[in-house]
Amino acid sequence: MRSTRSSDLSNEQIAKRRNILKGVVVGFCTMAVVAIDNIVHLSAIRVLENVSIATLIPILALPTTLILALSSMVTTNKKIKACGTISHLFFVSTKAKTFG
Repeated sequence: MRSTRSSDLSNEQIAKRRNILKGVVVGFCTMAVVAIDNIVHLSAIRVLENVSIATLIPILALPTTLILALSSMVTTNKKIKACGTISHLFFVSTKAKTFG
């Protein structure tokens, strides 16, 4: 797997990475809300009494993954602020999608 440093990326690539990370964070938050809702519902109808803890491991891993995605997004946002204005990067990323 190839590792890319954020300093090697162009402004368009950084903006694209930021947009992808936003989608990932929103997806993980949605999954976490649904998972918590399912746990509350299942425990309310007393189905979780006979379930092993191993079935809850994916739900317990969600916060860790969410924290890693958030830290990546914060780093990317810091890089965007360091290299220029956000409006310029937004214009470049939408221009690439619309016209090219």
